Amino acid sequence: MNPWFIGLVGLATGVIGTGLGGVVFALTGRPSSRVLGGYLGFAGGIMLALAFVELMPEAIEEGSMALAIIGFVIGVGLLIVMDRSFPHMHHGGGEEGDTKLKKMGYLVAFGIAIHNFPEGVALGAGWVASPTLGLGLAIVLALHNVPEGLAMAAPLAAGGMSIKRVVWLTVLAGLPVGVGALIGGLIGDASPVFLSLSLGFAAGAMMYISFDELLPEAHSHSEGSHHGIYGGVLGVLIGYIVIALV
Repeated sequence: MNPWFIGLVGLATGVIGTGLGGVVFALTGRPSSRVLGGYLGFAGGIMLALAFVELMPEAIEEGSMALAIIGFVIGVGLLIVMDRSFPHMHHGGGEEGDTKLKKMGYLVAFGIAIHNFPEGVALGAGWVASPTLGLGLAIVLALHNVPEGLAMAAPLAAGGMSIKRVVWLTVLAGLPVGVGALIGGLIGDASPVFLSLSLGFAAGAMMYISFDELLPEAHSHSEGSHHGIYGGVLGVLIGYIVIALV
């Protein structure tokens, strides 16, 4: 099987999945502050579900508990370094609040992009083993990436970014699936150590982003209501359902 064709399949899988999530959210427009709190909680819930229901168990299955934890710690550590290098801005309305939300969206995009790369490698390796298996994985990953696009688009759109740019950035976040699929197609089999470390790394990065950025901002924007909590619970539930079904 031509590895470049596999890479193109992975590319389409990634950009369609995350891009569709971006389109769905961007078309809803900028919400009120309380609704925004719910959206940010929802995004944080999805990220936590992905990290603990899918990524860590898969990292352990691909390699070992030790490798998964090492990758997890490295992922958290890198985000701590980034966080200290680019300090937080105070939340609130106006330009500063919008900038804060956009920064949050970029961090979420970073976590999703890291997560998408090892998934692409697995897709490419699976396609080499069996085109039927590879096609099934492509469909599953495309569906799976839709809520990830939603999680990324929420803070970007709420921060005042244009619809076109939000969609464009969610599409770009899906590109690592194509790169990973090409590599998986070229090598034919992915190293369990590499996959385990990569998946653990993505889980750690996503967890840090959720607890440090999304959930605190969800609480802040909820203005004393429980919108952020409701959104977070719903996000975990929807994330779990998507993972279980696909």
